[in-house]
Amino acid sequence: MARYRGPVCRLCRREKIKLYLKGDRCYTDKCAVARHPYPPGEHGQGRQKYTEYGQQLREKQKARRIYGVMERQFKRYFKEADRRRGVTGEILLQLLESRLDNIVYRLGFARSRSEARQLVRHGHIRVNNRRVDIPSYLTRAGDQVSVRAESRQLPLFKEILESGGGAASPGEWLEVDNENLSGRVIRLPRREEIDVPIEEHLIVELYSR
Repeated sequence: MARYRGPVCRLCRREKIKLYLKGDRCYTDKCAVARHPYPPGEHGQGRQKYTEYGQQLREKQKARRIYGVMERQFKRYFKEADRRRGVTGEILLQLLESRLDNIVYRLGFARSRSEARQLVRHGHIRVNNRRVDIPSYLTRAGDQVSVRAESRQLPLFKEILESGGGAASPGEWLEVDNENLSGRVIRLPRREEIDVPIEEHLIVELYSR
């Protein structure tokens, strides 16, 4: 399975905003964006001026990096969003938010989406009481997502139980039961409920060229 294996702080610096790819570190003074608020590389501190295409490309790259999706898979999400009836950009974000690894992160069972992906791959997560180890699995309204009973003794989940919940805010479209480490997808999120700093219309314009 293809995935990015390089330094994730470099991705945040490239987009010049916090993408919260490294969990707790992103909330401390050690965050690379806070220490070096400019792109990496020899010319990172130089003046940068983007063309219209460059702005569209940066927005697409930002979305890919936030959700941890590779190029080919992201293109498939866009084609599916474009096929469905409705606002293409909003549907694209709904598809990305419906990924199982993102749901685990939103429910507060992981400190970052990359950590959530690892938990899913290692079989710690169940959907409707069935083991699902595919991070890109698209959840639907009514799906029950929970931590496997045998996995609840892991230090990560013990910490969640002791603190009464994870750091992420689940939003009104998700229902979370921290005591039992489970949650339910009530419905698809509306655009105003998706708190990612993405201008999705630029992505639509990029793929419509």
